[in-house]
Amino acid sequence: MKNIIATLLLLLSVATAAQERVLVFSIFEEIDNLAWIHTQSALERAEQTDATRIVLHLNTYGGEVVYADSIRSRLLNCRIPVYAFVDGNAASAGALISIACDSIYMTSGSSIGAATVVSGADGSKMPDKYQSYFRSKMRATAEAHGCDTIVSGADTTVVYHRNPLIAEAMVDEAVVVDGVVDSLHILTFTTNEAIKHGYCEGVKSSVDEVAAEVCKGREYVLTTYEPSFVDNVKGGLGGTALRGILILIIIWGIYFELQTPGLGLPSIAAIVAALLYFTPLYIDGLVANWEIVVFIIGVALIVVEVFVIPGFGVAGVLGIGFIITGLAFGLINNDNFDFTSVPEGKIGEAFGFVSISIFIAIILCIWLTHKVFKPGKTRPNPMMLNANEEVSDGFIGTNTEISAYVDRECLTFSDLRPSGKVEIDGKIVDAISHGGAFIPKGERVVVTKVNGNQLEVIRVERKA
Repeated sequence: MKNIIATLLLLLSVATAAQERVLVFSIFEEIDNLAWIHTQSALERAEQTDATRIVLHLNTYGGEVVYADSIRSRLLNCRIPVYAFVDGNAASAGALISIACDSIYMTSGSSIGAATVVSGADGSKMPDKYQSYFRSKMRATAEAHGCDTIVSGADTTVVYHRNPLIAEAMVDEAVVVDGVVDSLHILTFTTNEAIKHGYCEGVKSSVDEVAAEVCKGREYVLTTYEPSFVDNVKGGLGGTALRGILILIIIWGIYFELQTPGLGLPSIAAIVAALLYFTPLYIDGLVANWEIVVFIIGVALIVVEVFVIPGFGVAGVLGIGFIITGLAFGLINNDNFDFTSVPEGKIGEAFGFVSISIFIAIILCIWLTHKVFKPGKTRPNPMMLNANEEVSDGFIGTNTEISAYVDRECLTFSDLRPSGKVEIDGKIVDAISHGGAFIPKGERVVVTKVNGNQLEVIRVERKA
């Protein structure tokens, strides 16, 4: 009996081991920080659950180069085979991500290519240095899939599994590939064209068909990756546009808090924005404690410059420098002061982004100060009281009647400690003792002067 059970368990384990485990995750949106975080989490999930295959279900028009490059690197270094399933579009940054996968499958009517780097503001083509960088990334990604060396007599020919020139032609219209594209057009493949030129392994209509193809007839279990709430929050807070807005709020809060000292709305807004800026970066391991300390020191130096040291000098300049450094280093994947793992140009990009955001914030603060806190020629200031408080309407700044009480004697109605009340002509009036002396109730005092609506009194010395 024991032998039978052992045999069944062995057969079960063999069957389980032979079964493929396929994890599917999707990118249906713009390539941004959220897509990058989802990709990291999905690949980590696949590795933790011992998945044997990964299918990336893709339909995107592109997005930010920095995140596309990060996804591309992660896919190339994944120990589990990754298969792209282009279900509609793999344009621009989406083309780079697709090419990074081990194989590409496409639905009928899909397209891949059109990877020119454009400005996110107006869609205009970026300068050639950006195109050159992305051309090299596309070319290197295609080359990463290997090549065959064909020797024919004295001639040696290298044939890449994915032609790097084709990948480069998807970025630059000046790249010519014989029989594929001339020098007038950016290259974009249809599904059939991609198959013909080695950029697609076949036409599939669903994820199940892709899984069945890559598992080569073996049984498989399909699991769909669902992003967690934490991943969605991290992705939402870590977007480039939102980071820029958070920097604007931080600078806005510091600026206006210095205009009106005291813990108010500006300082609360700045603190919340700083927390939202640093928290997702800290969770991702990008921000170290010292970088947050540098930012706080920068803010402290600005406060010292404004309230302790007159003018704007060394402390103020250092404060701005520390703030920029703290915010910028938070975007860089450095190990304390070791920057060997930071991609080339990333440091300058981070400092440029933070500096431009702070510059825009300062300009907006100055503009808001002029528009909101200073009345215009033809309109009142909405933040200031502009009505006149007329005496005829009952508004009286000082009670003029009590001015006649100077040099008059009266009795204290309560203890003066030193403030209290006195009774004069049957009226109870606020009073304060001269020099802060204590005067008990019922003592005779004389009014020496009037301070606003309050009498200043001195004790009448009793004669022996």
